[in-house]
Amino acid sequence: MTDGTESIRVLVVDDHPIVRSGIVALLESADGIEVAGEAADGLTAIERAAELRPDVVLMDLRLPGLGGEQATARIIERDPGIRVLVLTTYETDENILESIEAGASGYLLKAAPEEEILAGVRSVAAGHTVLAPSIATKLVERMRSAPASRPSLSARELQVLTQVAAGRSNPEIGRALFIGEATVKTHLQHIFEKLEVSDRTRAVTKAMELRLI
Repeated sequence: MTDGTESIRVLVVDDHPIVRSGIVALLESADGIEVAGEAADGLTAIERAAELRPDVVLMDLRLPGLGGEQATARIIERDPGIRVLVLTTYETDENILESIEAGASGYLLKAAPEEEILAGVRSVAAGHTVLAPSIATKLVERMRSAPASRPSLSARELQVLTQVAAGRSNPEIGRALFIGEATVKTHLQHIFEKLEVSDRTRAVTKAMELRLI
């Protein structure tokens, strides 16, 4: 993860040369972002990620050989410090959930405005979760009825989780709710335990699935 004083190093993964070159050009035109490398398929992406150790992998899903979801899972398994931001044309429920469950920190569509894509890269590099509005809507609508054994979150835990869903960091959540950062971390730990998840992104998506937020 970048500390804000150095450029965000990005590995661009897309099998279409013209699309990939367009993404590279966009990133290179932005302040504070550096293209560390490129890959045209899932296996190469895994190798390049291990070699280059980028801050962010900008990952397409439809790749020859190993798909983007599987490549994401392997990259994060090898180096949990690497953040993966999915950038694709696909937004089916299966694509979204498989990507999030694989460990992706965000999911944007290629049709998004350029500034939204750049903002997504910066946000993910800073440790936040990024979901395109249409993706968030799909996750909310995916389950029309809540399971019988829905976990119960306290009012404060729901407040904290709502702040997380808005992409805010722990210090920002603390300031917004007038509580200490250590207290925010404690609430997050309880949220993770209740939802049976291990990271912020999956906590948000599962809470949406369960219609908690």
